Amino acid sequence: MPNKKYCVELTEDERSHLLERLGRGERPAAEQTRVRVLLKVDEGPEGPAWTDARTAEALEVAKGTVAGIRRRFCKRGLTGCVERKSPDREYDHGLDGEQEAELIRLACSEAPDGRSQWSLRLLADEMVELGVVDTLSHETVRQTLKKTSSSLTGADNG
Repeated sequence: MPNKKYCVELTEDERSHLLERLGRGERPAAEQTRVRVLLKVDEGPEGPAWTDARTAEALEVAKGTVAGIRRRFCKRGLTGCVERKSPDREYDHGLDGEQEAELIRLACSEAPDGRSQWSLRLLADEMVELGVVDTLSHETVRQTLKKTSSSLTGADNG
């Protein structure tokens, strides 16, 4: 058997923790799969030490998935491997209240010449042109209008 770069050797406590976590069955499916992979590739005294290929076939995942789980276990430990990692980056969440109000005002106004209605991209470009924001994606426009559309349409229907 070739030497693996990342060997998984679970302690008795880690193994019982994973079995308990799996037994409850209330975790997301992807998390349960990661637990099952760790239990199958465990090369400790209690582990079956399955190969990546055998584990992948038995659990119906790719061999690369099994290798990635091994690697994450060695680099992040048990919790870091099994639980989903939060993203490292921070997202800028759209527009503030005044900018939202301006976007809604613009969306409710007459469409530009030659257009029957505003497109998301036109609204985003117009907001930048008016100097309301420095940059604005059409997706932010979509999300903002979707968030506010229920209150806008509710006033029309009521």
